[in-house]
Amino acid sequence: MKWMVAAVLLTLGGCASVSELEQSHETLDVMSGKAPQEYADCVKAHLADSRDPLVEEPKGDGVRLIVPQKFTPGSGPAALLDISKRANGSSIKLHERLSNFPLRSGDVRKAATECISGS
Repeated sequence: MKWMVAAVLLTLGGCASVSELEQSHETLDVMSGKAPQEYADCVKAHLADSRDPLVEEPKGDGVRLIVPQKFTPGSGPAALLDISKRANGSSIKLHERLSNFPLRSGDVRKAATECISGS
């Protein structure tokens, strides 16, 4: 039974790379009044209890957050947040792995949405 659970998790987890996520359709494309670093810090705080630490990389005039898999750590990113500086805040694009899978964990999208204007 344990082997079957492990096989299912590996099948669902797969191995998406950052470049594959970049090429996927955005599941969220919004703007926020927060600066890129302020928004990134908010998302990291929201996901701190449910995920391993997010990887933060500078990207142009903004920040990129790479969100690790929730159930299969080390198997590639689950999501990618590109946060770019705008005149009055940030432009945010979220790319999620398994974006069409109805049973995927919704914590990343929820954190990304709540941080648009909330704290």
